[in-house]
Amino acid sequence: MRTDVLLCDYYGRTMCFLCDLKTPSTSATPQAASVEHRWHPRRGFLQAAGAAAAAPVLAQVDVGGSSSVRTLVPAEQLESSAKQQYSQVLADAKSKNALAPIDHPQLKRLHSIARRLIPFTAQWNPRVAEWRWEVNLIGSKQLNAWCMPGGKIAFYTGILDQLQLTDDEVAMIMGHEMAHALREHARERLAKSKVTSIGLSVASTLLGLGQLGDVAANLGTQLLTLKYSRDDETEADLVGLEIAARGGFWPEASVNLWKKMLNANGNGSPSFLSTHPSGGNRIQELEANLPKVQHLYEQAKRG
Repeated sequence: MRTDVLLCDYYGRTMCFLCDLKTPSTSATPQAASVEHRWHPRRGFLQAAGAAAAAPVLAQVDVGGSSSVRTLVPAEQLESSAKQQYSQVLADAKSKNALAPIDHPQLKRLHSIARRLIPFTAQWNPRVAEWRWEVNLIGSKQLNAWCMPGGKIAFYTGILDQLQLTDDEVAMIMGHEMAHALREHARERLAKSKVTSIGLSVASTLLGLGQLGDVAANLGTQLLTLKYSRDDETEADLVGLEIAARGGFWPEASVNLWKKMLNANGNGSPSFLSTHPSGGNRIQELEANLPKVQHLYEQAKRG
């Protein structure tokens, strides 16, 4: 595949393109099986990296505990839905000649960064042991990146090229997106959205866990259009900052990144910010936590 074809404006829209995708069928098809087999090498090295995850260690940033309401949506079914949706996204990109080949330099760069981050994810979620991490690159002018439940990551060429991101800045984005998955923010958002109107007690009686699970299995198209709360964003910023620092990436790059992102916002809202609201204290929050992770970065650099 020619690089200039890959860098075409694949989706070129301000809103997440997943809004237009239909929920994938829960029944496997020969075509889906072929796609799964074809892309297996893309995730193999990341699965191996995840297997080498470090033992849990004391977190340096304080983000508190996770909300118990998320348990109303079974993690297994949500991750299965995410896997189906991710496969559909890749198939759609491939059909438009916008999926980066395995030897693409920018994809290799993303893989290299992911290898350094994945070993430090286990402390944030024990389910990581069952995840098969995947990282793919899609040709689009969108300034966007995301991570679905279960470790399914995608970057868009626009966010790498237009912001001229350094490896440290890419690591901050990747760590931030990993953190959303690790802290199960999508699972929590979806659970709350399904029970708010009738209340948790009524939901427990009328719906039952099994039916909520069925709901989760059919929410693939909503996974990437959820608007996270301000608290979710703070958690993702700080957890991602720590993961990146442990991986040997410069913590102050987090501040540089968000300055770039906010400047880009002045030229039209990037897709990344449409689902990642920015607050006036975001950079200040990161700056206040830099001293907490600086020693982790220095330790990682000493090797």
